[in-house]
Amino acid sequence: MTAPKKILLLPGDGIGPEVSRQVRRVMDWMAKRRSVSFEVKEGLVGGASIDAHGTPLTDETMADAMAADAVLFGAVGGPKWDEVARHLRPEAGLLRLRKDMDLFANLRPAFVYDSMADASSLKPDLVRGLDILIVRELTSGVYFGQPRGIETLPTGVRRAIDTQLYTEIEVNRVVRVAFDLATKRRNKVHSVEKANVMETGVFWREIATKIGKEYPSVELQHMYADNCAMQLVRNPKQFDVIVTDNLFGDILSDCAAMLTGSLGMLPSASLGAPDASGRRKALYEPVHGSAPDIAGQNVANPLAMLLSFTMMLRWSFDLHEDADLIEGAIKSVLASGMRTADIASPGTAKVSTTTMGEMLLRELDKAIGII
Repeated sequence: MTAPKKILLLPGDGIGPEVSRQVRRVMDWMAKRRSVSFEVKEGLVGGASIDAHGTPLTDETMADAMAADAVLFGAVGGPKWDEVARHLRPEAGLLRLRKDMDLFANLRPAFVYDSMADASSLKPDLVRGLDILIVRELTSGVYFGQPRGIETLPTGVRRAIDTQLYTEIEVNRVVRVAFDLATKRRNKVHSVEKANVMETGVFWREIATKIGKEYPSVELQHMYADNCAMQLVRNPKQFDVIVTDNLFGDILSDCAAMLTGSLGMLPSASLGAPDASGRRKALYEPVHGSAPDIAGQNVANPLAMLLSFTMMLRWSFDLHEDADLIEGAIKSVLASGMRTADIASPGTAKVSTTTMGEMLLRELDKAIGII
């Protein structure tokens, strides 16, 4: 049996604990069937941490995250905590994890299984075979820039300030990640900004152009963010890797996610810089959020959480064969017509969160010849 890999599991709020339980079942299956064990420590984050400790992320949990080989994160937030101060909101816990771990590169894949093409709001021929990777800068930009706030001028007029700020180092490193990934995919990068109206856009385009010259096999195209949003719903398969800033990445990745039919299908990875041994600090999470309206009903789609786990297996532990097994099992379950409510359609069988997990475990056993 291989040495245990240290994972910090932060289920969070809403449907986070429900989908996290399905990942724990797959971890148990791997220990039993694949001799791959994980040393899993669970912690509180977001609203759950606010209720228990008065803060969305304790220093102790932050230390656990820094000590782990990888962090697996569920979701945070809900109306219960809407009125707390901004620095105490559930989302502040996630922002601190990203900032303190320096997880500057957010990888948001958007892909469509053949059996899921009809689930998209777009015509099936536009999305069938879709495979896009959005690389979003995650630790700078307008979400972190200073000054920020709401103030009253001497004239009595109130105004709000947010600052979009990037250093050359910050742009350079995330753009380089995008080009590196493109060389392992289809050798195409779209660098997205608003150089026509924003100084940071001019700056971003200049740096992307310079880095692009170091990758002669990769085609670089520049695109304004508003046009990119339009093109994602007009002709999404023109894209391979999209790299963009924090704000535009937040918007465009959710737009791309819905091309697949449901946020409940898509994972993400947030990566730091490699250390001397080549390992990166990393956090993996589904993109769907806490969905408080369906929390506790056993109807949430666990597949985005499970696919986030497979990204962890690949990026943090080099367990590509195990990741392939799980992804293949997910594909088989979907091809058999099993669907949670968010992706159900005529002719498919609507199943619960727990049943989807059970079907996945059955397919995993089939894949290794157990049944």
